[in-house]
Amino acid sequence: MIGLWDTTGNEVVKALAAERRSAGGVASGMALTLIVVVDEKRVREAEAAATIAAAAHPCRLLVVVRSDINGERNRLDAEIVVGGRLGPCEAVVMRMSGRLALHAESVVMPLLVPDVPVVTWWHSEPPDEIATDFLGVVADRRITDSAQAADPVEALHRRATDYAPGDTDLAWTRITPWRTLVAGAFDTTAAEVTEATITAPPTDPTAALMSGWLRARLGISPTLRETTEFPRMRSVELRCANGDELELVREGGMATFRRTGQNERQLPLVRRPLGDELAEELRRLDADQIYSQSLEAMAGESGLDDRAARRVHVWRDPIAAKRAEAQVGAHVGPGGSAG
Repeated sequence: MIGLWDTTGNEVVKALAAERRSAGGVASGMALTLIVVVDEKRVREAEAAATIAAAAHPCRLLVVVRSDINGERNRLDAEIVVGGRLGPCEAVVMRMSGRLALHAESVVMPLLVPDVPVVTWWHSEPPDEIATDFLGVVADRRITDSAQAADPVEALHRRATDYAPGDTDLAWTRITPWRTLVAGAFDTTAAEVTEATITAPPTDPTAALMSGWLRARLGISPTLRETTEFPRMRSVELRCANGDELELVREGGMATFRRTGQNERQLPLVRRPLGDELAEELRRLDADQIYSQSLEAMAGESGLDDRAARRVHVWRDPIAAKRAEAQVGAHVGPGGSAG
């Protein structure tokens, strides 16, 4: 590992090139560049997830940690790791403060691997509009995690409003095992599904996307049965036109499958590590149309697949916005009257 403190982007590029030369074959064959936008407290968690994902998708990992954007002094600290604890992955962890944190692309762009796809993953609360973050605009695929937001379901609605082909969310990835089991239940029958009920907490984004998926694929409007006894989606019940009822109930790392006229079965439904979820999303770098259709059905939007895949960067200065708000507040007295 190489540590560079209070350095420059040029020095980071030179140090990475030198470390790659010394590592030899370890640093060859990069399949993509993975940009991770993360808070300081979750850097190690993001590195651990990327290490798992890199086992299947060797990548250059560029971790961007923004802090103290109000600071008067710009500073860049960087750690460079090729191989080692991160496996078949070369990584640059960049901690940026001051105004530099608002222009992270000035450091990141020279570090992109030439001629390979770019994926940006926000392991933090996702932005309301991805176009306001250049690290999202430059990416071919963008991964958010609505579960990190204060209101996860509302964050999914923002993802639908802001959607562009190539976007995805880890809440969608987390219901892959559920969707597999539900779809598999119809391998031996063509019965039409007429009703569905999902039992989950009201703020569970996985339940919201499961509802959207069932609505998009089956043309029905699932009912949400709210519960506060369980932290995430508990069960999915389906009723068919021929009178059959199907139910999947999560029990720890297993799912109990019940169906009219059949014996109860136990099926695996393990919550996967974050790295496995990330690796799943890195398997495909084209637009996920099933996700967009499910998001569209959940949010009541339309035409998501018809939107442009590329965004145009929208510059917004959060410091200037706060100053403007402060000035407005200073000129408005109590009760909203002008002072």
